[in-house]
Amino acid sequence: MNNKITNVINTSKRFLSKYSPEILTGLGLCNMITSTILAVNATPKALELIKDKEKRVNDKLTNKEIVQTTWKEYLPAVSFGISGIIFIICGCHINSKRSAALASAYAISERTLLTYRDKVIETIGEKKEKVIREKMNQDEINKNPPSKNQVIITSKGNTLIKDSISGRYFRSDLDNIRKVVNELNRCITHQNYISLNEFYKSIGLDPVKDGDRLGWNIDDGLIELDFDTCLAENDEPCICIDYSRPPKPNFDRVF
Repeated sequence: MNNKITNVINTSKRFLSKYSPEILTGLGLCNMITSTILAVNATPKALELIKDKEKRVNDKLTNKEIVQTTWKEYLPAVSFGISGIIFIICGCHINSKRSAALASAYAISERTLLTYRDKVIETIGEKKEKVIREKMNQDEINKNPPSKNQVIITSKGNTLIKDSISGRYFRSDLDNIRKVVNELNRCITHQNYISLNEFYKSIGLDPVKDGDRLGWNIDDGLIELDFDTCLAENDEPCICIDYSRPPKPNFDRVF
């Protein structure tokens, strides 16, 4: 029995920790709604108090006197409103800390990966590195062939292509993708950044969950893709898209 209680407590703690920003934001919105309802309900009583006070003094009340007369009626509404604001701010603060931690971890991983790749090219040469990368992509296709995944049909072409980030197979055309990259890079030079989802939409794919959190910034460089040729089932050529300069979090900064 004690073990069951402990498991329930631990599960609850993990749930609250994982979803604390959403919970706090939800509580904040509920409190703000409650605050509005309480304020509306308190208004008739407040108007009566003002009317009675004006009758007693036989004069119109000043703004200060109105506040002194009615503040107690609005105290519950104000309390809920302030607590709602605090909940929302706390939720945003936790989300910001998590985003900052994720961005930091991503940056460290990216630097390590790029350094490793540069050292591999420096040691064995660019051509041999490309061969190794193609073999890795071929292994991924063998493990997750197109027949077990939905192949997305776009209106851009009929070449089988695999995206290395989302893992999706789709049919398109390499010239079209290169054209999209050139157009988006021109956009980056003018508006400073482009999201991963904007790239996906431009090549005919649906957005992905974190595609608006990742992207390219002019300060980090333009979009650069590598195209490796592999074989899918029935020896059909499959082009694997690799990202020489992968999308990053916090890409939408303008300074």
